[in-house]
Amino acid sequence: MGILSTIFTWWKGPTLGTRLMTRMRGQEVGTDELGNRYFVEKNGGKRRWVIYHGDIEASRVPPEWNAWLHRTIDAVPSSNPDRKNWEKDHQENPTGSLAAYHPMGSLDGQGKRSAATGDYEAWQPE
Repeated sequence: MGILSTIFTWWKGPTLGTRLMTRMRGQEVGTDELGNRYFVEKNGGKRRWVIYHGDIEASRVPPEWNAWLHRTIDAVPSSNPDRKNWEKDHQENPTGSLAAYHPMGSLDGQGKRSAATGDYEAWQPE
């Protein structure tokens, strides 16, 4: 990544200011299964932040780390969280990507929807 894109673009990776702050004031507290690294300020830990591994997308933060970032919990999550057998693995939000859901009647889908079955009765004001 070039120096200008490092300074001015936040969507391709950490900016120069974030890199400097992380190096000077940050203390790494953990990493999640996606490779995102989490930091806290060295002097008391008032600020918490994440350096994303790959695309910068907030939905790529797992729930336990999201709770830590937003101060819902104080304890740093473990790198291998114990999950219940009914819990699914975390998935990022696919909106805007090729994996996004497009129902049959949407413009991005087939563009056609099935005909009405006659069970719908439109509301009419009295």
